[in-house]
Amino acid sequence: MIRHEDIGRAVRGAEYAVRGPIVARAQELERQGRKIIYCNIGNPQSLGQRPITWVRQVLALAEYPALLERAPAGLFPADAVEAARRVLAGSQHGLGAYTESKGLRFVREAVAAFIRGRDGIASDPDAIFLTDGASKGVQAVLRLLIADDHDGIMIPIPQYPLYSATITLYGGAQVPYHLVEASEWKLSREVLERALVAAKARGVRTRAICVINPGNPTGAVLDERNVEMVLDFARAHGLSILADEVYQANVWLPGDRFVSFASMLERHALRDVSLFSFHSVSKGYLGECGHRGGYLECRNVPADVMDEITKLQSISLCANSVGQVATYLLVKPPRPGEPSHALYEEERREVLEALRKKAEIVERGLNAVPGIHCNRVAGAMYAFPRVTLPPGVTDDAYCLALLEETGICVVPGSGFGQDPGTFHFRTTILPPMSEIEAVVKRLGEFHLAFTKRHGG
Repeated sequence: MIRHEDIGRAVRGAEYAVRGPIVARAQELERQGRKIIYCNIGNPQSLGQRPITWVRQVLALAEYPALLERAPAGLFPADAVEAARRVLAGSQHGLGAYTESKGLRFVREAVAAFIRGRDGIASDPDAIFLTDGASKGVQAVLRLLIADDHDGIMIPIPQYPLYSATITLYGGAQVPYHLVEASEWKLSREVLERALVAAKARGVRTRAICVINPGNPTGAVLDERNVEMVLDFARAHGLSILADEVYQANVWLPGDRFVSFASMLERHALRDVSLFSFHSVSKGYLGECGHRGGYLECRNVPADVMDEITKLQSISLCANSVGQVATYLLVKPPRPGEPSHALYEEERREVLEALRKKAEIVERGLNAVPGIHCNRVAGAMYAFPRVTLPPGVTDDAYCLALLEETGICVVPGSGFGQDPGTFHFRTTILPPMSEIEAVVKRLGEFHLAFTKRHGG
């Protein structure tokens, strides 16, 4: 019989707080009949966000092609029918067959067109890989870069624990760089340089820097100057860049906009910085987390290295075909004048406007509570408030008590990383509009009662 000590050390050492012990306890309480509000993970449809009609219509037709002939006239709009026919023609054998390892060619061409339209730059379909969500793309690139425990990857603190967990699994070294909370979680060149020096002092050869923009868990949105600074830093030190851009549609503040690393790389004609960019159908306004669709785009990556990425993809045969089609529908929505366009735009606006309002509600409500400070929720789907806790109390104990007393499930800041001596938690802004005010109110009431009870 296998024993726990027989399991590889890397597996035992990997931690993923987003679905850690507190979530396990939440599921146990739910089985006992408690109502749990899962604010621990960016899973929009689990908290009531409706699927985009266009996406589900085309997927239904592509998954069950008999509907193309048998469905009553008018049940599906003509452009959804045409899109499904394009999907079936492009996949040749339907969605139950393997695709080529990089993913369906027509989808990669659509992704390249999307990038050209977004940034006004060239994009090569052969430098694009379709993946099971952005996570699999990230893991492929980290697998490529890490040879042993001397290979380091720079990750932001706080960070999405996919990065720390995967680096641990692959036997690499984490090189943390702390985002500046007092500056709305922006990056600092001085902090980056110090992190690199500290890594070198412990014998780590740093290979790449990961940047999440808009930020998870911070919600920060990087401006052009910050993106340019990271590019210059990477170029100066021979680093590759992993640009996690899955929240690019989730920008909430007037005057802010998403700036892709690819656009700035091309603007400055940098040919000596390798860039790996990731996007996903899970976030934005689609929220199709369960369909596991996404892509990886590579720039300034030599052909022989691209061959190695293709080999890694080939080991898993291919990304799931339905996720690939969901990615196609993300990057190629209905066009103006087509039957589905008006409804698509209406649903898209409704989702994004609701998220914008909920970001304001969460930020304002948390900042009204003595002992809680929340930076601007500028983008993404999360708030990462700083909490003042009584001496001897950990953020883990705080979040567990919050769950037990209110049914609200959040993640301790320690699961993402935080400055020593500070405490935070991450919450999504995803509860339905009808519930979000009450959720924030209960959070505030809990905080005041908890700190009073523990002598704060």
